[in-house]
Amino acid sequence: MDSDFETSEADVPLPYIENAARQRRRRVLLLAGTAEARNLAVALSREPYLMMTVSLARPERMPFNYRRPVRIGGWGGEKAYRNWLIREGIDIVIDATHPFAEEMSKRTAKLASELGIEAVRFMRPQWMPTKDDNWTFLNVPEEAADHMAEDATVFLATGRRDLLRFSNLEPRRVLCRVRDMPETPIPFADGEYLVTRGALSIDDEIDLFDQHKVDWVVTRNSGGPGGWPKLEAARVLGLPVAVLRRPPPADMLRISTVAETLNWVRRRK
Repeated sequence: MDSDFETSEADVPLPYIENAARQRRRRVLLLAGTAEARNLAVALSREPYLMMTVSLARPERMPFNYRRPVRIGGWGGEKAYRNWLIREGIDIVIDATHPFAEEMSKRTAKLASELGIEAVRFMRPQWMPTKDDNWTFLNVPEEAADHMAEDATVFLATGRRDLLRFSNLEPRRVLCRVRDMPETPIPFADGEYLVTRGALSIDDEIDLFDQHKVDWVVTRNSGGPGGWPKLEAARVLGLPVAVLRRPPPADMLRISTVAETLNWVRRRK
């Protein structure tokens, strides 16, 4: 063999070796489930030094091309999550789950600290009321009933997960918006599930509130453009809105834009 093609590590310039070490591909776990996580996945997929896995708690109704391997399902507890992080050699975790995914964020912060993994929480900005809004902020769902007349019609835009925490809304009429019809009946004597899929405009929300003679709107302060039309509709109709505050943030660095997150990752090449 031509000796020109035979080299040893000693023949390679030291700066080249050091640069190669610095360029080791970083293993990233992206905890997804939000529109912003999709944007992050696309941006990060263009970074050649990253090996990324996307994690979804459940299958998406309209699957998105994340351009990287996707795992679907829960972790099966803290121990299983820890073992997976170790086994996969994860260097970086980007938590871009829903702002109210409190337990997942806390667990990620805890394990990242224990395992020496760098972690960041992507948190989209909260909604803020204008002078024309009539918002009441709640710390917990149980506080909602304190502000509403007993004959009010209440529109819950909080999903079905915490429905039982609104049980003291009885005897009010309760409408709960869901994406799919649950198998079990709504836990209110005068309650109804409203199945709604896809994006809604301000006019759609106005028509819905008018049709059902809604007196109060209840929502979580999720932020983002997707849920904003209902708040605009409430403003137009002069409806009061009960807004659930976000849970206390996990002990992680927080970033609120894709560009910031990308820059943060790039500094960890």
